[in-house]
Amino acid sequence: MFYFAYGSNMLTARLAQRVPSVRPAGAAWLAGHQLHFHLRGSDGSGKCNVLHTGDATDVVHGVLFQLDADRLEILHAAEGPAYAFLELEVGSASGPRRAAIYRGLPEHLDDSLVPFDWYCAFVVNGAREHGLPADYVAALERVGAQADSDRARARLNADILRHQPNNVEPAFEQSRND
Repeated sequence: MFYFAYGSNMLTARLAQRVPSVRPAGAAWLAGHQLHFHLRGSDGSGKCNVLHTGDATDVVHGVLFQLDADRLEILHAAEGPAYAFLELEVGSASGPRRAAIYRGLPEHLDDSLVPFDWYCAFVVNGAREHGLPADYVAALERVGAQADSDRARARLNADILRHQPNNVEPAFEQSRND
């Protein structure tokens, strides 16, 4: 199955830490949505969420990954109860794709939340890693962040940025017939 990552899971090392194996399948986009950092994470900081606007000019860029659908419970546990899991159509270089996506539940959204700096680094580095549009990456770089006062958590997450996972399969070559 295809999974559309638009937040910290765009960073292959982050996603690879959460699932048994991961296979990048290329950049993708979700039209009619906006990206926000307003989902309350278990650590109290802001995490990424996509809001449906219905406006075709609103686009969230992200990354498609091919995942083993039989092992999704591990990713569900990592994402937690704040998200609904659904399938939507996303655009890709090879045409439209049905992809699984996580969307924040309204009771977990708070526009006053600010993400931690290490979380923003996951998002920005994942966007760069997969060649998302430069103007989109620049907008991600401008997101306001806060330092994490939990130094151990901050250090652990900084280590993920430097980690080279061994459970990443070669990139999936998309074609229209897949």
